[in-house]
Amino acid sequence: MITKKYEAMLVFSVVNGEEATNALVEKFKALISENGTIESVDDWGKRRLAYPINDETDGYYVLVNFESGTDFPAELERVAKITDGALRTMVISK
Repeated sequence: MITKKYEAMLVFSVVNGEEATNALVEKFKALISENGTIESVDDWGKRRLAYPINDETDGYYVLVNFESGTDFPAELERVAKITDGALRTMVISK
């Protein structure tokens, strides 16, 4: 299987509380671990959004560097789109 290095920026909602946000972070880290190898996780924490998303002005940012097969990033973005509490996701190839 061909693997490539990727960088994923995940922005989660903070309106449901810290526990819900941490659960989402762990869910996505587990998903990435199951499908690839996590190289680093940079937890930026709660920050103000550049513009309101769904009437929310703050988000919880996590930057994950990982290595996986070439088909996984699309699946990661698909899961993020259907997950309540995930505001934005961007996966780029390094």
